[in-house]
Amino acid sequence: MTPAASTAEAPRPFFVYGTLRPGERYHRRFLRGRTVGERPALLPGAVLYDGPGYPYATAGPGTVTGALIEVAPAEHGELLGALDELEEYIGPGHPRNLYDRVAREVAVQGAAVLAWVYLAAPRLARELLAGGAPIPGGDWLSRPAGPVRPVPRTP
Repeated sequence: MTPAASTAEAPRPFFVYGTLRPGERYHRRFLRGRTVGERPALLPGAVLYDGPGYPYATAGPGTVTGALIEVAPAEHGELLGALDELEEYIGPGHPRNLYDRVAREVAVQGAAVLAWVYLAAPRLARELLAGGAPIPGGDWLSRPAGPVRPVPRTP
């Protein structure tokens, strides 16, 4: 994955891979009516883990399947704040982040697009690597059915 030169609050599309994907519960709640485009996309250099009702992506040797969500410019600032709250992102490098919001290149119809992506914050990423359940194929919507093994959260 290629980090952005700056992770300022630049308006850019979002790469979503779980409950924010089209048709999923948080897409309906947060994104419906605010998007100007939704296309299938891939996040290279990432591994997807099952979580307690939602997935976590971390950097790693794989590819995560999701969607590139382009947001109406007038909606971007408000939506960015709402998604940061949903994903428990307080700010860059904050120790209480559940996810970190980072700019990464995603593949969309053969082209690279820089998008915001919520990745598991470092402490959680270490826990996932040590004992998480990777989702085969990197597609949360195609994960095998079965009980969810929550990742223990350390305070």
